[in-house]
Amino acid sequence: MFNPDYNNIVLSAKNVEVQRTPLYDHIVADEIIEKITGKPLANMNGNENDRNEYFKDYTLFFKNMGYDAVSFEAIITKYLIGGGSLYGHAPSTIKDRTDFDKYPWGEVIENFKRKAGLLFSSLRKNLPLGMKAIGGVGNGIFEIVQDLVGYEKLCYISYDDPELYADLFKKTAELMYSIWSWFLPNFKDVFCVCRFGDDLGYKVGTLLSPKDIRKHIIPGYKVLVNLIHSYDRPFLLHSCGKIFDVFDDIIAIGIDAKHSNEDIIAPFTYWVDTYGDKIGNFGGIDTDHLCTKDEKQIREIVNDVMKYCSKGHKGFAIGSGNSIPDYIDPAKYLAMNTAVREIRGDYK
Repeated sequence: MFNPDYNNIVLSAKNVEVQRTPLYDHIVADEIIEKITGKPLANMNGNENDRNEYFKDYTLFFKNMGYDAVSFEAIITKYLIGGGSLYGHAPSTIKDRTDFDKYPWGEVIENFKRKAGLLFSSLRKNLPLGMKAIGGVGNGIFEIVQDLVGYEKLCYISYDDPELYADLFKKTAELMYSIWSWFLPNFKDVFCVCRFGDDLGYKVGTLLSPKDIRKHIIPGYKVLVNLIHSYDRPFLLHSCGKIFDVFDDIIAIGIDAKHSNEDIIAPFTYWVDTYGDKIGNFGGIDTDHLCTKDEKQIREIVNDVMKYCSKGHKGFAIGSGNSIPDYIDPAKYLAMNTAVREIRGDYK
């Protein structure tokens, strides 16, 4: 018998061992939820009735799948004026100092408050008993800068205009701080763990030099983590890629937990062995396995990860190493989910 208890995910994020290992997936695509439930989700961005209908079904899915907390975030990039370089490969909105100086940063903040606030309010109304949300204000400093500038253009700016390069990260950190400063007092009751995602690396290293990450990004993280902690919420960083060169620096600013792992970079066992005495580790099942392995193999991988992490390791949550995107076979997601729940004894 499963009854959700968000305290499991809170304690795991704080690197405290819990009796029931929580499930965690950074994102479960709406298309996957619809295929599993057999019911289309309402329009999250529609009128109030649509929003409430969406979140009623969305949160119920997480409860029925054995999660203690609902994964949800409103990403800042969706509310940027002229963004799109990160996800949609749109042309750079900020190409030089003139573009930077005239960019409507304040309008982005007001757009986010007005529109994302409606989503957070509807989420609050529809959380099942025993559940809270994990997430909050999505996107990190590096992702937002890329969405406005583009990765290639950003690299040129780093050499052509170092002052503008530094100001882009500084202004973006200030933008995030303004939004989080509004979000936390208004919606901390909804969220038990706060997070943002900032993919700093790829398979063989970091996307910017470790020196630049330490100088321009991590200080902004520190201010945000301190703010989140001031509201008594643990912080989870989602970051893809091989970021070992800067990860000790990131841990030093006080993050509570980390999510995202690819076996081609390092198996999950490496993360828990190397960092398990310092932070909680979330993930474990490489999303590539959910694409390429059969259901029997997926269940075996889950058993191996659960068995290993249950021996002497403290806070961890198990699920996909990245997310559950729309192109995954729902049966393979269910194989992972069911294997975890059978080990936990949810069906007894």
